[in-house]
Amino acid sequence: MFRVLFAVSVLLALACSARAEIQPFPAEFKIEEIATNGTTIHVRVGGSGPAVVLLHGYGETGDMWAPLAAVLARDHTVVVPDLRGLGLSLKPAGGYDKKTQGGDVAGVLDALHIDKADVVTHDIGNMVGYAFAAENPQRVTRFVLIDAPLPGIGPWEEVLKNPLLWHFRFGGPDMERLVAGRERIYLDRFWNEFSADPAKFDEASRAHYAELYALPGAMHAGFSQFAAFDQDAIDDKAFLEKGGKLAMPVLAIGGEKSFGPMMATVMRFAASDVTEGIIPNSGHWIMEENPDATIEMVTTFLSEKQ
Repeated sequence: MFRVLFAVSVLLALACSARAEIQPFPAEFKIEEIATNGTTIHVRVGGSGPAVVLLHGYGETGDMWAPLAAVLARDHTVVVPDLRGLGLSLKPAGGYDKKTQGGDVAGVLDALHIDKADVVTHDIGNMVGYAFAAENPQRVTRFVLIDAPLPGIGPWEEVLKNPLLWHFRFGGPDMERLVAGRERIYLDRFWNEFSADPAKFDEASRAHYAELYALPGAMHAGFSQFAAFDQDAIDDKAFLEKGGKLAMPVLAIGGEKSFGPMMATVMRFAASDVTEGIIPNSGHWIMEENPDATIEMVTTFLSEKQ
């Protein structure tokens, strides 16, 4: 009951905020709160046909995918979770390693009676998607990863040396106190520095996500996503050693002003059938900076016959 009342109160609060309006999901999408793997995942589900799962990253929630979901729902069943601890999903104390969160994805699909799906991911969603695909390769038909590396895979140690990624080691209770009430200031740093043009990450989107990340437990969950990277690197290396490279078709997309071709370089260490894609005139935030090109590239890849 507490979970239901909490979710309702949050939704009402967000609905009352006139300044925090971003593109909604199509009206036919339904919301499900799926209890699985020791937590509860907030999931949007719509459309019909072969399934596709869309996983978001840090600084956003599943709401980032609304424009792509609207297109895919014409001929797919589209499943869009908020990752554990983020958005309107429950915020447990632990379980932020990506292997556990891959289990969250498996549980969501089991609850929806979906055996197989295409998987499209961005940022930390890449890491969750990879863990899910590595442990459940028979359930992933195609895999699209967008603009973030995989812990422990390929040039991971070199990536960690980039000074722009200091936040990978930023966390803990003192840091949580530093950003409490200042979530928007902290998040603006990501939206500004990782954009080719910060103006394209508009004010409505910034206000919307800042409210969600200011919810009780959300910043703790966000810091925990990064704190788990050392364990994620151990797990990813074990996945690769035990199961070998992923065999399903993989599209590795980088923003032109961000990871660019490096995404394909990373994924060739982890998958045997990799296609490179680059979103022009975009930094990290591909759905905000160049949504048309992103939607075209993803939908074309997913429509290709195997």
